[in-house]
Amino acid sequence: MTTPAAGTLPFSVTVQPSGRAFSVEPGEAILPAGIRQGIGLPYGCKDGACGSCKCKLLTGTVVHGTHQEKALSAEEEKAGFILTCCAVPQTDLLLESRQVTEAGALPIKKMPVRVASMEKKSADVVVMKLQLPANDAFLFRAGQYVEFLLRDGARRSYSMANAPAEGAQMELHIRHMPGGKFTDLVFGSMKEKDILRIEGPYGSFFLREDSEAPIVLLASGTGFAPIKALLEGMQHKGISRQTTLYWGGRRPGDIYLDAWVHDFAAINPWLRYVPVVSDALPEDGWSGRTGFVHRAVLQDHADLSAHQVYACGAPIVVDSAKRDFCGTAGLAEDNFFADAFTSEADKAPS
Repeated sequence: MTTPAAGTLPFSVTVQPSGRAFSVEPGEAILPAGIRQGIGLPYGCKDGACGSCKCKLLTGTVVHGTHQEKALSAEEEKAGFILTCCAVPQTDLLLESRQVTEAGALPIKKMPVRVASMEKKSADVVVMKLQLPANDAFLFRAGQYVEFLLRDGARRSYSMANAPAEGAQMELHIRHMPGGKFTDLVFGSMKEKDILRIEGPYGSFFLREDSEAPIVLLASGTGFAPIKALLEGMQHKGISRQTTLYWGGRRPGDIYLDAWVHDFAAINPWLRYVPVVSDALPEDGWSGRTGFVHRAVLQDHADLSAHQVYACGAPIVVDSAKRDFCGTAGLAEDNFFADAFTSEADKAPS
């Protein structure tokens, strides 16, 4: 490959096996350049924290910005893997990423939204519905997320919990993180009819519809939000692939829309629902499955080689699921799709 003089010309990035190509300005990271040019690279947090954007560097060199060891270990970096969210090209690059989406990605837009309703579903979870502008269409895929643009320039990200076919409203599930810049506002002074600003859609967490493989959906806490959107999207499109949802929480109250899922499964026979509680107390009266949610999946599916898995929740849950599903249950890494998030203060995608 030809290498431009440093600091003068953009670098070329080509992604295999799709053959998609785009340019990166000097000093710019790969992921934002790809997003700007409509290249659907996989990503989650965009902050070097989750590892969702990890891919193989086939040729060329990069310099990594700040990132967490759990997102990209020294061993993985030595083996040629990079994080596109914080990797800055030093030459033209050839990457391998089998999750690159098709041409014609949905446009990213900024727009005002109005708080239509806020309903408390548990002690620390609010279901918020936003009214979108009537004269400005907002297109997104079920499972993607938006960023709130705060007045001081900060951003906070949350997954849509509804499918696009739900009309002019957007549903979000927000857990209170004490001290969180945005969630303190939501659980404090925010009220109906307030105006907020959003930007999106972002994220590569959405159903791959070109497969007939049975599906395992894995959620912890408010990681259920994009999973709910996937379920609604499947219902709207008449997709009836065999699907099992495992939703985990520490206490039964953490599974804050349990009744909604039971009702949804009752009218959609392709869905099986398994709620799992890890730390139930005697007063909870819990008689369902217990333990870690990803281990419940392994108890029911010793062989996941024919499945697709969509996992969303805290990084420890998603990381453990990927390690065990791919390491012991035969799941292909290309069939594990994840949206891991940290805390609200760390700019969480959900």
